[in-house]
Amino acid sequence: MPALSPGRMLGNIPAETTSFVGRRREISLARRLLRRARLLTVTGAPGIGKTRLALWVAVLVGSVFPDGVWLVELASLPDDSLLDQAFMDVLNIQDQPGQSSHDTLADHLVDKKLLLVVDNCHHLLDACGALMCRLLTRAPWLRILATSRQGLNVTGEQLLEVPPLSVPDPDSPLTTRAVSRSEAVRLLADRASLARPGFAVDAGNRVAVARLCERLGGLPLAIELAALRLRALSAAQVVERLDDYIQFLSGGSRIAVPRLETLGATIASSHDLCPNELKTLWARAAVFRGDFDLTAVEEVCAGANIACDDIVTLVAGLLERSILIRGDQDDVVRYRMLEPLRQYGLNKLRQAGEDTAASRRHRDHYLCLAEQGAAAWFGPHQSEWFTRIRREHANLRSALNFSLTAPGEHQCGLRMASALWFYWTACGFLKEGRHWLDKALALNPQPTRMRAKALWLDGRITVMQGDMTAALSRLDECRALARQLGDEHALAYATQMTGVARLLGGDLPRAAELLDEAVARHQANRELNSTALLAHLQLALTRALLGDLDHAVAVCEDCRAISDAHGESWALSFALHVLAFVGWRRGQWTAAAAYARDCLRLKRTFHDTLGMAESLELLAWIASSTGEHTRAAGLFGVAQRYWRTFGLPLFGSTYFLTHHDACERQSRHALGDKQFTSAYRHGSRLTREQGVTFALAGEGSRCDGSRGTAGSSTRSPPAPSSSAG
Repeated sequence: MPALSPGRMLGNIPAETTSFVGRRREISLARRLLRRARLLTVTGAPGIGKTRLALWVAVLVGSVFPDGVWLVELASLPDDSLLDQAFMDVLNIQDQPGQSSHDTLADHLVDKKLLLVVDNCHHLLDACGALMCRLLTRAPWLRILATSRQGLNVTGEQLLEVPPLSVPDPDSPLTTRAVSRSEAVRLLADRASLARPGFAVDAGNRVAVARLCERLGGLPLAIELAALRLRALSAAQVVERLDDYIQFLSGGSRIAVPRLETLGATIASSHDLCPNELKTLWARAAVFRGDFDLTAVEEVCAGANIACDDIVTLVAGLLERSILIRGDQDDVVRYRMLEPLRQYGLNKLRQAGEDTAASRRHRDHYLCLAEQGAAAWFGPHQSEWFTRIRREHANLRSALNFSLTAPGEHQCGLRMASALWFYWTACGFLKEGRHWLDKALALNPQPTRMRAKALWLDGRITVMQGDMTAALSRLDECRALARQLGDEHALAYATQMTGVARLLGGDLPRAAELLDEAVARHQANRELNSTALLAHLQLALTRALLGDLDHAVAVCEDCRAISDAHGESWALSFALHVLAFVGWRRGQWTAAAAYARDCLRLKRTFHDTLGMAESLELLAWIASSTGEHTRAAGLFGVAQRYWRTFGLPLFGSTYFLTHHDACERQSRHALGDKQFTSAYRHGSRLTREQGVTFALAGEGSRCDGSRGTAGSSTRSPPAPSSSAG
């Protein structure tokens, strides 16, 4: 079969980069089973090709799922504590205060007709089974295609066991035609021709090729590894080496399945052919999760028996042997290791007694990276740091897990979770940030300055999620601890976040008092960074809501000048939001819309889901105020899609929701229920990126791409949404 691409299908299924060989029967069967079963679990041995088959089938059936086909990869999850979050990240959902993650996820899926491809369930079997059972019960249109080494034991589950690829019949004459009918031989020939251009199965090697495929048990992964060995060896030489290496994939233990033994033997053969330095690097590099860069390899893997200056040469050696796979991202060279090879390397690392030391070096590298990002966030390279940290998400998660599970490492976990504040709050990962901070705080009860910092950061996230009770509890504890320790910095930030909580709660006078105090404390501490600058803007918004628009503009202009001087963009986006609000209140519609769109562009740069929701909300209100009611209805639909992914719409604030409702009623009255609902639905059905594109298109554009007709404008707009950050 040719390589297949998902094309324009909604979802996140990656395009195939190599051809898919064989499996016609399994593909046909899987498609039939998916038509009648809501949960299809593809099972089989490691290396059998479960993931590849599932992704191929998902692309083939994708057209019947209007809400998309979404891949949820579980291999990087160390345990089930972030299982719900893995699903929610893929589907762009965030938790809602007072509601369990299970219910939030189920509520999102309840009316969706989509396919979830859930890959690598076997290490989280019970949790996956329970979650999928709940989702299928609540969401009647949902289909799930899972991969696992064994079934999930869920009612209604349909199993599809993937067999090995067909191999030549040893009892039949090994003619060229007979050998070529074998799926395993065709796969070997295809991959070997990529590894060694010009390779072909012919009369001179067909017996050895057939023997090799038989010995490999028809396992696709084993065959692909063997094909790579054909760069340097003949098929007969590879077969000879299989006789000498019976190594097993899982911890060196014997697994009573012959095809697993041959796979282990293939990996062991690859390992044995490596010089000692490459074996050592293979084992140490196995500590990485997902992909990683050369600097990480140098800092984590150099040491005894490996000089740092030799790392580049050794990495090239692992690439040549396809132990590492190169994958460039935005002109940055990255490497990864196939999971079976990584597990084999980890076993060797444990046998050498280096696993804890390697995990600590791995953690130290990513802790340093997180702290560098935090220090550089107030500067001209914010978007680059977002991109860099996003690439390292799997390794950061692994480093945090090590720190918060290994004895004696918990304080580093608290330090790391706190250092990543900018990633959690500015880049759309509030739920995960709260997870790690909550866990780190529970493990580090000592009254330290680091605990005080983590408390106000945790309080900040809970404020942004609209969970005010939990937020105020954290912030009150922080303020008390900061006074006990004499920590003026923590006291300033806790006061600031408490002021934001009061702002969102509608107590504007008290919010102004607290934010005034926070600004004064930051100035006394000579604190200048994105969060301290934000205190000025949060106070400006509060003053504007109280009617002092001139003061708000003056503060915003001062903050814009500071941001420009430092090349800062994230806090600048909040200044633009407040200026858009003031322009809206003054009836300066063109300026207000321009500020709001500029704000939205910056928010998109950082994947700032909350900020994008606020900008879209304000743009909808501006459109309503100018009589662009069809556009306003579409923007309301887009904004609602974002609010659902974040948490409570408008933070659950009765104050802001009241004005939202007033503005929505205004456009609904102008259009009539039918036309308003139609435009609203158009907006709500756009993807998030399509919604932002529509919002940035400017005055007069409708969410279906046509031009709207302006109605009469109003000069008494209700109050806008908050830029509470």
